[in-house]
Amino acid sequence: MKYFVANFKIECEAELMQPARELLSAAACEAGFEAFEDTDGGLLGYVQRPLFNKEALDEAIADYMPEGATVTYDVEEVPDQDWNQGWEDEGFEPIGVGDHLIIYDAKHTDMNMFAGNDGVMRIFIEARNAFGTGTHQTTRMILRRLLGIGLNGKTVLDCGCGTGILGIAASKMGAKKVLGYDIDEWSSENAKHNAELNGVKNMDVLLGDASVLSGVQDKFDLVVANINRNILINDMTAFRGVMRGNGTKLILSGFYTTDVPMLQEAAAANGLQLKDVVEDGEWACALFELSL
Repeated sequence: MKYFVANFKIECEAELMQPARELLSAAACEAGFEAFEDTDGGLLGYVQRPLFNKEALDEAIADYMPEGATVTYDVEEVPDQDWNQGWEDEGFEPIGVGDHLIIYDAKHTDMNMFAGNDGVMRIFIEARNAFGTGTHQTTRMILRRLLGIGLNGKTVLDCGCGTGILGIAASKMGAKKVLGYDIDEWSSENAKHNAELNGVKNMDVLLGDASVLSGVQDKFDLVVANINRNILINDMTAFRGVMRGNGTKLILSGFYTTDVPMLQEAAAANGLQLKDVVEDGEWACALFELSL
């Protein structure tokens, strides 16, 4: 993944520094930042390069920061690196999702041990600097949703596919065709690799953001997206444009429970009705349905 790092400098009274850091990180999260490190004079914040929006960041800082605290910052490119390398080398334990789905770390599992059909669906994921192994609550919530939806013969779109885990699961659950896309080249290639690893032959992966959907002729029975709130809101119209018709479902996660009203408003503006929300800790997963 390609990142920018912003070096935020906070000027305030010493006793205000920690509260100011917390408010600044909340403001930066609002603008798409995803990781932070404390410094003596403020924070380092990391954001994927395509998601950096200086105007949105400046507006969020102005809204969040209290009187008596001022923020300045400069932004630099972070050299390309495999952010997950240590975690990938260590691997992850098998993850059960419901009673009939288990996610395995392909790097540390002998796949030949699981030949045959014992009624358990197994997905093997080799995460190469891409998001989506089932370790995060948002991924598990969507997988549980997929288990409860009849996918036989359906077409599925996985937006921001990461490792490809959701599309692979949909294929194994009977989807006749799956399309994924991701803005990160490493992720799109990783999704293709994992599809092959799992014997999935009906899944294609595109490189790019939601703009790639303008060139897609297919319509989809189900759209899933596990991305941050701001991108989901921004891309809602693009999702709507490739949904088949009345009753088509949209499953969204990657956001906090407090973000649901904003997503519901954006969805309603595109003819999508909120059906229900499930929660896991502070994270939420919402199911919408197209109502024409």
